[in-house]
Amino acid sequence: MKLKQTALSPFTGTKIGERIVSDQRYRIVLSAAVSFVINLLYALYHCVLGIMNLSLWFTAMCAYYGILAVMRFSAVLCEYKNKQSSCDRMETFVMRLSGVLLSALSLVLAAIIYISLSQNIAVRYGEIIMITIAAYTFCKITMAVVKAVKQRRNSSPLLKTIRSISYAEVAASVFTLQRSMLVSFDPVDAGQNHFMNATAGAVVCLFVLILGISVTMSSTRKEDELWQNQN
Repeated sequence: MKLKQTALSPFTGTKIGERIVSDQRYRIVLSAAVSFVINLLYALYHCVLGIMNLSLWFTAMCAYYGILAVMRFSAVLCEYKNKQSSCDRMETFVMRLSGVLLSALSLVLAAIIYISLSQNIAVRYGEIIMITIAAYTFCKITMAVVKAVKQRRNSSPLLKTIRSISYAEVAASVFTLQRSMLVSFDPVDAGQNHFMNATAGAVVCLFVLILGISVTMSSTRKEDELWQNQN
């Protein structure tokens, strides 16, 4: 316990640092805000490349990051509005919007996967960089699982929405990791390679679609609860 307090002491010296350490909700929303900025920059980057090269691939990637950015922006904006006046209906609306966008994201991912397979698009990395990317991806998976376990009893629609967005992004990262690993390390048979990528891509798209439907259904149940409590 003392070791933990010593490690966190540099952060607790400021008001923001102390809030980051002590307030779980603040940490989650802050993480979503940082991810929103990154997603927005990637979306603009791919948009420019898509226009310059008239590329469906870059256009699809722009749509992917754009949808992630919109979902995270709506979540962060909702939390900002909640500071002024707490509103469960607003959180439920953001949850429903994100559920619909997650379902749309599954279609965008399907387009990206189709283009990548038909045009054989995969980034080849050196062994050290590939291992680093793999370690980072598995770290993201571990963090997502830990957050899911720690926050399973938290009924906040907004936090559930933010977690669902992260799950979808992690799933897409796993597919990207697999494609890069297959071309970066000892190559397998081309037919087997295509089958593995197509199967993994289908699983990822189905997972994101189910996630979107689940979030939408949860928002509907939450709206029903709010309506019953008011009457």
